[in-house]
Amino acid sequence: MGDELRADIQAAVSKMSSKVGSRREIKKLPEYLWEGERVDMITSGTYGAGTGIVVLTDRRLFFLKDGVMSKTSEDFPLGKISSVQWSSGMLLGKIIVFASGNKAEILNVQKADGKAITDAVRARLSQDSPPEAAPEHPPTSPASDAQPDVYEQLAKLGDLRNAGVLTDEEFEKKKAELLSRI
Repeated sequence: MGDELRADIQAAVSKMSSKVGSRREIKKLPEYLWEGERVDMITSGTYGAGTGIVVLTDRRLFFLKDGVMSKTSEDFPLGKISSVQWSSGMLLGKIIVFASGNKAEILNVQKADGKAITDAVRARLSQDSPPEAAPEHPPTSPASDAQPDVYEQLAKLGDLRNAGVLTDEEFEKKKAELLSRI
């Protein structure tokens, strides 16, 4: 990895805990970026039949495999991601992305890097949610003030279920309780 890398890519590469098997994709990464897109984090992982890199930018999460025999690129625009999950074993883990009604599993992700990327995506999703929800539910009375609170709690409840903290049964029970308040 030499001086030829853009500063944002170089900074993301320097934070990677392991670069094994990802050098070709890192070198080719600029060809796959959108104009003006900034790279924040990179890790290696396996998606489908290929091993490549998982990249978090200021606009999307995507998987890139740029092999000699095959190339794969899968985009998950941040605005389309409903939630992400992280689960780990002793050394490696997996990122599960829920976007546009689909579920994608990226396996064999470095433990520290995968958790960091998942946490960063969650933070961005939670930052994006309140501004979008606020205009839709302007407070006009005490009753309407309570509604966004219930919606936020439902979203958090879903995140807890997706993270494996709540069972489906616990989730359904609490969801019914929250919906009865509306």
